[in-house]
Amino acid sequence: MLGAMTPAGPHPTPEPVRVRRVTDPADPALHAFGVIQERSYYAPEMLIPPEMFGMLITRRDPQREDRLLVAQTRGGEVLGGTLISHLPLPGPLGGAVFNSFMAVTRAARGLGVGRALHRATLDGARQAGLRGVFADSVHPSRQSEEDRAAEAATGVEPSARRAALHALGLRTVNVPYWQPVGGPDGGPLTDLDLLYHPLNPDETDPDEMNPDDRSVPLALVTGVLRAYWTGWLGEERAQVEAQALAERSGHAARVGLLPGTDAPTYWSGSAGR
Repeated sequence: MLGAMTPAGPHPTPEPVRVRRVTDPADPALHAFGVIQERSYYAPEMLIPPEMFGMLITRRDPQREDRLLVAQTRGGEVLGGTLISHLPLPGPLGGAVFNSFMAVTRAARGLGVGRALHRATLDGARQAGLRGVFADSVHPSRQSEEDRAAEAATGVEPSARRAALHALGLRTVNVPYWQPVGGPDGGPLTDLDLLYHPLNPDETDPDEMNPDDRSVPLALVTGVLRAYWTGWLGEERAQVEAQALAERSGHAARVGLLPGTDAPTYWSGSAGR
């Protein structure tokens, strides 16, 4: 989930700020990011617990590499961070990154810190030969009044958050997506949209793509989600959930990319593209 974001204003990222990858489980930046995560998201109990960060960044798995990036001042103050997973797939699909969470402190919002973190995520995806970056985000139209109020208490306006994600280059994947667990009575969590920032040479800027090509292979979507879900659902359940998503999407070869501010057409009762 992508959390506390606001559109970058006219001011550049405060100098000097650097984005770095945290690799040491004893690095104090892990705790600092955990605090930012807890304060930035209106439902922190839904996020990966900070006590797991050390295990994630040191785990060695050829099918998944978890990374934590932080943006810091020269003095070491952590202004924001992002927790991502590199998920390579065999063959021409290549795989992609899944961004589990990104957030910036209240004091640093609007200064370009989130953009710097996202840029570093994109650079890492390119260097690894991956196709793009996926994430998910709550859509304001499907939030309850209580949830909207809780999010506002973190200093985030839901529509502004989605506008900021669109400005970063993330686009809504036009599929009926939900997280398999985390919703009512342990069922699916259905208020999220799947987002994607493509990295193919002809898809670098979604707004400059040919309208007929503003899409992503469904096999890449389901393959990356299967790999991401395997870590907490197990291989068999993750495969079942990925197959169910493909069925809900009509087994299309490619699915459309909509503005990052939009919800998928599924939610308005229209057929997915």
